Amino acid sequence: MTVTELASAISPEAKQDVVGIRPGEKLHEQTIGEEDAAFTFEYPGHYKILPSINNWGRSKERIKDGTPVPEGFCYTRDNNTEWMSIDELNQWIDVNAASIGKV
Repeated sequence: MTVTELASAISPEAKQDVVGIRPGEKLHEQTIGEEDAAFTFEYPGHYKILPSINNWGRSKERIKDGTPVPEGFCYTRDNNTEWMSIDELNQWIDVNAASIGKV
């Protein structure tokens, strides 16, 4: 979901001014970099980056049923294939309302 879609979901009537990209602002945020690929595992619906300390990145107990990502893997906004719609966000909020804001 883009930030503008999130803003529309929160306040559909709010006016949004497009000001363009600002100095230092990124268009495609990087979530998982190539340097983490060796310790990154894919699961249904998420990724897990295990630290290399104490060989956690090689621990079958910590990896469980995760699949190693390919060498050089990088996860960024521009290569994401799954996007949440405003309706999906509202449905998620309805389902999870009781636990939102609780630790």
